[in-house]
Amino acid sequence: MSTTLIIGIDGSKAGERALAHGKRLSRLIGDCTLLLVYVIEWSPYKFQSAEENAMRHKRREEEIEIAKMRVIEPLLSALKSEGLDADCRVRHGDAAEILNAVALEHRAEQIVVARGSESGFASRVFGTVAIKLVSSASVPVTVVS
Repeated sequence: MSTTLIIGIDGSKAGERALAHGKRLSRLIGDCTLLLVYVIEWSPYKFQSAEENAMRHKRREEEIEIAKMRVIEPLLSALKSEGLDADCRVRHGDAAEILNAVALEHRAEQIVVARGSESGFASRVFGTVAIKLVSSASVPVTVVS
């Protein structure tokens, strides 16, 4: 049975570090699938008119396509050329919640994320994705620095 590792990516240097660690783990494990998850932060708590909601939906779809084209497809191509089994998901919402939900949905063994660069007031009040995952995930979480 193949092991699945969830790798949180976002097109940043931190995401690249998480992916590099996931690749190392995959090679150590052997029969392993890397499931890259790109989450576009999106709050459902915005009240708008019907027209604004239609535009918002269109914008969400555009953001997914841009993420696939600019980040996901090049990464998947590179991973497959290295002989690694990889797939991806692009979702909107709270990154920690989405990463955990995808891990549960795919019966993943672990979630790998990198420590972000968020600092200051926002980090103290809202926390970071890594902190939220470590405190609430249903599977083990590896945080890469």
